[in-house]
Amino acid sequence: MLELRDLKKTYAGRTVLHGLSHVFAPGQFVAIMGESGVGKSTLLNLIAGLDAPDSGAILVDGVPMAALDDDAATALRRTRMGFIFQAFHVLPHLTLAQNVALPLLLNGQSQARAGEMLEAVGLGGRGADFPRQLSGGEMQRVAIARALVHRPALVLADEPTGNLDPDTASYILDVLRAEVKASGATAIMVTHSHAAAERADSTLLLTRSGLELVSFTH
Repeated sequence: MLELRDLKKTYAGRTVLHGLSHVFAPGQFVAIMGESGVGKSTLLNLIAGLDAPDSGAILVDGVPMAALDDDAATALRRTRMGFIFQAFHVLPHLTLAQNVALPLLLNGQSQARAGEMLEAVGLGGRGADFPRQLSGGEMQRVAIARALVHRPALVLADEPTGNLDPDTASYILDVLRAEVKASGATAIMVTHSHAAAERADSTLLLTRSGLELVSFTH
């Protein structure tokens, strides 16, 4: 379970998050929408532990992330979280199979599932290829496969279908949803796409008025 308690964050004198609180239950696939600049990506970075709130707390399974030292926080991200970022972060010197297998390698797990996940995102048989041979949309699919390969308890996705055509986006969201449901994970997806948000279990709107998460009706 993920819990946000009264999160506040200020950049360059501008408050981005004003006391944000919410609980995300296991097995939930949640979409977060909102205007540009309201703090959606900032929120994902805070949850991931890549940035720290000015005040408030983020709890994963009841444990405040601020109470973890650097090694424990790194271990938590590596074993319990999966990240899908807009910039892909696919490593150019590794093959597709090696990119996808990286979380398994770091966690000391069998790398056999890497091929399964490449197949799941429509890139079966291309494990020996390198990122330079891919389109932007294909690299995003590799990033999604890598984020899900180790069956993380928490998946954080920042515009995961932004570089995909509508048919591929729909297919990838099916994969993401199926993985979340199969593992009982929590998935939080920031998106500008109403079509993508409609595939989630619920949608929350991050607004400028207090920057609170509120129920959003499709």
